[in-house]
Amino acid sequence: MSNSSSITQFLLLPFADTRELQLLHFWLFLGIYLAALLGNGLIITTIACDQHLHTPMYFFLLNLALLDLGSISITVPKSMANSLWDTRVISFAGCAAQVFFVFFLFGAEYFLLTVMSYDRYIAICKPLHYGTLLGSRACVHMAAAAWATGFLYSLLHTVNTLSLPLCKGNALDQFFCEIPQILKLSCSHSYFREAGLIVLSVCLGFGCFVFIVVSYVQILRAVLRIPSEQGRHKAFSTCLSHLAVVSLFVSTAMFSHLKPPSISSPSLDALVSVLYSVLPPGVNPLIYSMRNQELKDALRKLMTGWFSEAISCPSSSA
Repeated sequence: MSNSSSITQFLLLPFADTRELQLLHFWLFLGIYLAALLGNGLIITTIACDQHLHTPMYFFLLNLALLDLGSISITVPKSMANSLWDTRVISFAGCAAQVFFVFFLFGAEYFLLTVMSYDRYIAICKPLHYGTLLGSRACVHMAAAAWATGFLYSLLHTVNTLSLPLCKGNALDQFFCEIPQILKLSCSHSYFREAGLIVLSVCLGFGCFVFIVVSYVQILRAVLRIPSEQGRHKAFSTCLSHLAVVSLFVSTAMFSHLKPPSISSPSLDALVSVLYSVLPPGVNPLIYSMRNQELKDALRKLMTGWFSEAISCPSSSA
């Protein structure tokens, strides 16, 4: 294949060769996907319906749940369909869509997690200025900036990557289309433009990481100055969920892309990629709901209201 224009489809890496393991992979991913849909859907519905949760922290959490729903919906359903129908094929247009939306949604999520660390910093370190610095307009602007930055970077990377000449076949060593795997198929002299964009993205990502670390250093210093143990516990508990989500997101992504080449293999790469592309969207709702009593109370109230309406409807119709 001389260039990418002659490629009409790509071949994704299967998780298993035997029919039994393919079906096991299908049911496992189906369970994770339904759990992610349910968890993130409940968080979105609860925050949208409960007036007490219309605060900056929960506004950003709603955006995070939307990004998690989108990111897991881009990769998992196609992988499930391939396992169910025993195929590896994805069209060029489908692959391009996966590349764009994976980079867009995960990039926007990382920028949003950076914004959320700033929200926690203001809430703990400058509580008297919280309403001024994080008004409704400022929150909308910061969330929109996270989405727009992810969109812009994704657009640049997608157009640049898929315009490269591909001369090493069409088989990808991954269960979904991602930029590093497509670059492996490009001609050795043709990927320097995309490599430059990746370096720029790494620098920006490192800057966000430093911002998050500095924010939590300041938060920790402020919490340790609180005289009462109960006050310290209450203050830090509001940050623990966000810190756990950031740690899960960053650690799995870094391990997937920075692990030593000596331990790299297609099957291990696919397994590790599950850790950063599938696990966080499914686990994030559990992390936030377990550590947040206010969210749990609102969710319980919402579920009770639904249950009461479901009981009253048959009795009223009778």
